Amino acid sequence: MLHERGGVRPAPDQVMVDIARYALGYEVTSELAYETARYCLMDTLGCGLEALEYPACTKLLGPVAHGTVVPHGARVPGTSYVLDPVQAAFNIGAMIRWLDFNDTWLAAEWGHPSDNLGGILAVADWLSRVRVAEGKAPLVMRDVLTAMIKAHEIQGCIALENSFNKVGLDHVVLVKVATTAVVCALLGMTEDETVNAISLAWVDGQSLRTYRHAPNTGSRKSWAAGDATSRGVRLALMARAGEMGYPTALTAKTWGFYDASFGGQEFKFQRPYDSYVMENVLFKISYPAEFHAQTAVEAAMTLHGQLAQRELNASAIERIELRTHEACLRIIDKKGPLANPADRDHCVQYMIAVPLLFGRLTAADYEDTLALDPVWGKRIDALRALVETSEVPQFTADYHDPAMRSIANSLRLVLKDGTELEETVEYPIGHKRRRAEGMPLLVEKFRRNLAREFEGTRRFDAAQQARILDASMDRKRLEAMPVPEYVEMYRM
Repeated sequence: MLHERGGVRPAPDQVMVDIARYALGYEVTSELAYETARYCLMDTLGCGLEALEYPACTKLLGPVAHGTVVPHGARVPGTSYVLDPVQAAFNIGAMIRWLDFNDTWLAAEWGHPSDNLGGILAVADWLSRVRVAEGKAPLVMRDVLTAMIKAHEIQGCIALENSFNKVGLDHVVLVKVATTAVVCALLGMTEDETVNAISLAWVDGQSLRTYRHAPNTGSRKSWAAGDATSRGVRLALMARAGEMGYPTALTAKTWGFYDASFGGQEFKFQRPYDSYVMENVLFKISYPAEFHAQTAVEAAMTLHGQLAQRELNASAIERIELRTHEACLRIIDKKGPLANPADRDHCVQYMIAVPLLFGRLTAADYEDTLALDPVWGKRIDALRALVETSEVPQFTADYHDPAMRSIANSLRLVLKDGTELEETVEYPIGHKRRRAEGMPLLVEKFRRNLAREFEGTRRFDAAQQARILDASMDRKRLEAMPVPEYVEMYRM
């Protein structure tokens, strides 16, 4: 095929070829990756179930046209919706990300690799139901776990050395690319078709970070990943239908992604694709808070307890000093009015103030009910105003060090009587270094989410909760289970 100016169409960019070959051909052999992926599956779906309690989320769910039911369509866990795979991916992805409580990856770029489960689970369920209708074998849950490991790896390895936020782009571009690649594998596409699909993802318009930062912070940050993972499904299906690709989507002079959207830089890579990201992913276990604040919240909870031991409360505080890492300051260091829950859950001062006052931080604490309360809202704002932030260069260095990957925060309270209380936390409870401590708590988080109420009644009765938990906790049984059988357990 010739260019419009008569040139020979070039070979595809090696970055895209590498992604495609990994997605299609790499054999995952890491037992740790599969075991971590099982926990990730549970936690990610649990986060989605919790989000169903929030009307701001549920108003966006369901079919585009009310009442539409798709034959052999994908199920949306926790609901009765049966949708086409693109819309199902949006629904599942929006639920997963809504409360900022699913897993996290921190590097030059940050993000939430489990966002890809929206596209993975929707396609695996839909494709399996179509296969069964045709008399063929469905996919099994090991296929889902494998796709999760690979999507984590693609998103996370690109993120290690390449900062999209520094050029104003949102990290969900990596969700779109990773979902596209692994969905191609689930669909059984060829390498050429997969490279075409990946090129479509890079050529596609990429989201600005406008909705994540003051003065525009808003709820799109809660459904942006759902949009990205559903777009990945759409582009994969288009490529499977024969839509052409763009071989130098990244490297084309002037018009390629590098020149047009990445400041002329080429991607850098720290390591080859294997299963590193899933093995080292960060879980949000205790607090629905932007991950750079997780250790600050842990420190605040400890200091709340120390105040209580002295029979004091937050009114005894004269000054609050937060010593942190550069990424925390760049993303969530906010002063002044906070417009909505999306603004509050990305404000480190707010996420410190609430646990200092109440000894807790829940998703409900970001809602207007508390934040605009005439008494408690003013007390939160007063504490926020006492917070002084500064960077510790060593914290920033340790954050980027592959051997450490710490997310350190140090919190000091200076009390009105001159007493100083200080707590430093380097690694949050969801870090790989604290797996033994964290995984039992993650399972309890999943149990709580399975037991949640919907309009005054349990979303799942006790027997249904037990079936889901038993299947999820037995990895051998889970991996062999047909995808529709597992998804069906989550039906309302």
